[in-house]
Amino acid sequence: VSRTLSAYIRHTINETKESIWIAQREGRAKDSNDRTQGSVLKMLNMSGDKDIVSNIMDLNIFPVAISYEYDPCDFLKAKELQQKRDDEHFQKSPEDDLINMQTGLYGYKGRIHFQTSACLNHELDELKELNLPKCDLFTAISETIDRHIHSSYRLFAGNYVACDLLMGDNRFTAEYTEEEKEHFEKYLEQQIAKVDLPNKDTAFLRHALLTMYANPLINYLKAAKG
Repeated sequence: VSRTLSAYIRHTINETKESIWIAQREGRAKDSNDRTQGSVLKMLNMSGDKDIVSNIMDLNIFPVAISYEYDPCDFLKAKELQQKRDDEHFQKSPEDDLINMQTGLYGYKGRIHFQTSACLNHELDELKELNLPKCDLFTAISETIDRHIHSSYRLFAGNYVACDLLMGDNRFTAEYTEEEKEHFEKYLEQQIAKVDLPNKDTAFLRHALLTMYANPLINYLKAAKG
């Protein structure tokens, strides 16, 4: 199946000259710490007949960052994190998946920002010169994609507020007003109130939500340094 999908993607891009959107991993990270899975790149490489870097370069990858001011599924992700914490064998039901999809489609997202980076081929060509072992090469390609995505995030007041609240400091107070801080904290309370668990751990859920909104900023700052 993976080889067939890989061949289809390569044919669509190289022969029919159409674009394809590819998720960097299966599902979004529960804590918004998005990372490209090496397995996705290995799948893309399957249909090529050259070296790994050349096979990936032939696909002309342009990393795309999608930033939401609010994640409508944030309380569902926090709920799932607590369920997995409390029961190591917990698995979402098909009904849970449907609720997540419906909430993600119709829930309030606030402002949304799409940003496309330049084609990665120049940077990938430089990786070829390093002669890295296969495993390290896939990791390096993943990190290159991630750096472009993270540096393209559009950050909102809630990201800065969340980071300050999570870290217990005032590092980013210049990035938001007191009114924006109060609004975000009220939003957190509203989202936590939506979690319907009999053993609801409010402190854990709040920390999970803060982490979700702080991570895009944390990754953005790391990418800027790199």
